[in-house]
Amino acid sequence: MLNQRLVRENPNLIARELSRRGMRLDLKGLQVIAQKQKDLEKRRNLLQAEGNLIGKKVGQSIKQGLDPTSKEINSLRQEGNLIKQKVNELDIEEKKAAEILRNKLLSLPNLPSPKCPNGQNETENKEIRQWGDPPIGKHFKNHWEIAESLNLFESERSARIAQSRFVTLLGNGARLERALINFMLDLHSKKGYKEILPPVLVNTKSLTSSGQLPKFAEESFRCADDDLWLTPTAEVPVTSMHRNEIIPSEQLPLKYVAYSPCFRREAGTYGKDTRGLIRLHQFNKVELYWFAHPEKSEEAHDQITTDAESVLRELELPYRVIELCTGDLGFSASRTFDLEVWLPGAGVYREISSCSNCDEFQARRSSIRTKEDKKTRVLHTLNGSGLAVGRTMAALLENGQQPDGSVVLPKALVPYFGAKQIELNQ
Repeated sequence: MLNQRLVRENPNLIARELSRRGMRLDLKGLQVIAQKQKDLEKRRNLLQAEGNLIGKKVGQSIKQGLDPTSKEINSLRQEGNLIKQKVNELDIEEKKAAEILRNKLLSLPNLPSPKCPNGQNETENKEIRQWGDPPIGKHFKNHWEIAESLNLFESERSARIAQSRFVTLLGNGARLERALINFMLDLHSKKGYKEILPPVLVNTKSLTSSGQLPKFAEESFRCADDDLWLTPTAEVPVTSMHRNEIIPSEQLPLKYVAYSPCFRREAGTYGKDTRGLIRLHQFNKVELYWFAHPEKSEEAHDQITTDAESVLRELELPYRVIELCTGDLGFSASRTFDLEVWLPGAGVYREISSCSNCDEFQARRSSIRTKEDKKTRVLHTLNGSGLAVGRTMAALLENGQQPDGSVVLPKALVPYFGAKQIELNQ
């Protein structure tokens, strides 16, 4: 959430920065509400102070021997009651203004970092670097063709169980998924991340805190009879682990790695990636998350991206790093690096991780702060997939495919899977 002080004092800055995202906003109305809320707060505080003085004066007068039932004491008490009544009225009015302001601010995205390149859409994203040699050729099969021949997952029966865009992993498919999850968790744990297994169901406050609500309600699955939603990413519960907390600066950064099943409607993607493991309603993901000191979040952003890259390198998967332009930036992000893995069957790079610095945006929505030298300030949050497991499996199948139909696995995964390759008729 954007800083209310910035709305009051420099709405033109907000309008200018959001215009880099392609938004055209007139924030005068919002500024008026923000100023009204601040003025009401100031008037209430002044009246409360005046009422406290009157209460103190009554106590001192009685202590000095004045009759508690005297006309002077009654007059002071009446004045105090009138002030108390007015304070209550101002408090109600202030809360209404604050709620209107908060609801409006919740719908506005984060301001892009000054380092984030300007651009209208994904065609203007900037390639930072590549790693590995992407195999190229017309003879490569798509991962779903390989999976079908190896009997790794089932789509048609899964649609019978649920609906389309769900899969049931079978045999070596389930075994490979489990191996990837364990491999990723172990790799990141060795790098100093604390492993957690958060709830899969999250409440509205948690989704609002991380930025999924109110904007992306249609993208999430909601339980009809409870204030609970299926989590779209472990980023949501991990953000709220420290909601309404003050974390001492000496404890920062807090680094978590969380495995979670994820659920997304994928609204607006009808007809896209209808086959295979790329765009499912349910998928597994290992998430990296940092609570960082505000002055060290840029450094943390580079590190969380490097840590996500290490999975691809260990798995010997060619990839590239893309910096998103302002027009392609996620709602909560200030700056984002996407990792795109090479899929030789499709002959394209596909996103497999999105590593974002959200600066104070999520922490402000969640009231997560840090304390240093007796001063309290909002900290910064960062997140990145480490990695999306289904897409990693797709990349392994396509990059490891052999002429005889088998799939050779990278050395780092062999101890987890228990074999060097997946063969036909296993």
